[in-house]
Amino acid sequence: MPILLSRRALVITSALVGFSATVGAADPLKIGVIASYSGAYADYGKQMDGGMAVYLAETGGTLAGRPVTFIRKDTAGPAPDLANRFAKELIIRDKVDLIVGLDFSPNAIAIAPVLTEAKVVAVVMNAASAVIPSRSPYIVRTSFSVSQVSAPMAQWALTQGIKQVSTIVSDYGPGQDAEKAFHAAFKAGGGTITNAMRVPLSNPDFSAYVQRLKDEKPDAAFIFFPSGDQPTAFMRNFRERGLEATGVKLLATGEATDDAFLANQGEDPAGLITSHHYSFAHPSPRNVAYTAAFRKIVGEMRPSYMSVAAYDGLALIDAALKKTGGKTDAPTLIEAMKGQTLDSPRGPITIDSVTRDIVQTVYIRKAQRVNGQMVNVEFDAIQAVQSPGVTP
Repeated sequence: MPILLSRRALVITSALVGFSATVGAADPLKIGVIASYSGAYADYGKQMDGGMAVYLAETGGTLAGRPVTFIRKDTAGPAPDLANRFAKELIIRDKVDLIVGLDFSPNAIAIAPVLTEAKVVAVVMNAASAVIPSRSPYIVRTSFSVSQVSAPMAQWALTQGIKQVSTIVSDYGPGQDAEKAFHAAFKAGGGTITNAMRVPLSNPDFSAYVQRLKDEKPDAAFIFFPSGDQPTAFMRNFRERGLEATGVKLLATGEATDDAFLANQGEDPAGLITSHHYSFAHPSPRNVAYTAAFRKIVGEMRPSYMSVAAYDGLALIDAALKKTGGKTDAPTLIEAMKGQTLDSPRGPITIDSVTRDIVQTVYIRKAQRVNGQMVNVEFDAIQAVQSPGVTP
């Protein structure tokens, strides 16, 4: 399937109007994709496109018997104003049936009022702030929330005799969610937070923060940074300053060892314990088949959690459309999505019928070399974890 990227953004001045459709089975389904296709986060869009391509390869290019047309919009990272403009353009000018993608939380939050006024469904395939589904009755999430994977890490740490933890997170919505969820779960289990540090989202210098850890010597440090260069830079600084030798353990969410970047992180991640909902090395026949299909379509890039959320997003749309008989009006479609249970490459997932957020297994993993490859090896699991988000 060819990938056509567009960065056009027209200023939409016309008022939003309700948009719904009941169409014949053979009519194309128009899906708007708002994601990052250029700049530092270009791989995010590539991962999502790859996951969707795998699903469509399984269905002969159709969803509920309808061919699919994608209209892609490139935000090149967190750009809420641009995302808002793109959502209006997709709905008013392009008349899409629904919107998917949304790799950054500020972007997902920015389009929520547009979705509500226009009555169009959006499937969030990555953005992980807890509040996102509550911002519009027409948002559903197939990825995860940062809170959902942070609290299990705190609970696991307590079982390992870790009693004192300092936290270091990026100072934006998801980072704040990670901090809040970890603190709440850790304190509830009798643990102590010795320090809570927040770092700028853009171009942070980690040296001062790592030095504070070295001076304080907590049992462990818990970190959250968005996938990409920042976790690698922090881990390298942590190693170079000898924190391991002081006995400080390093814990993180899965963004730190994102499968899409792990192969290029060298030995810096070795031994890092993370909590997340998907690993490229997840040992199931379903995932082995998925990773093979992804690489056949995309190339040698490993599929990451973003690709799986995109795959499952199309699976959810497919199942819901079959249930509605092809109706795409937002109230009918979103109702059909509630309570859906799917067999994902990551394991079973369910869309909560009240919050429209995902319920799934959260895995505890260790980064280590297997057959020469650095991978996240799952060694523990917490089943059916709900996102502790905001109930609408």
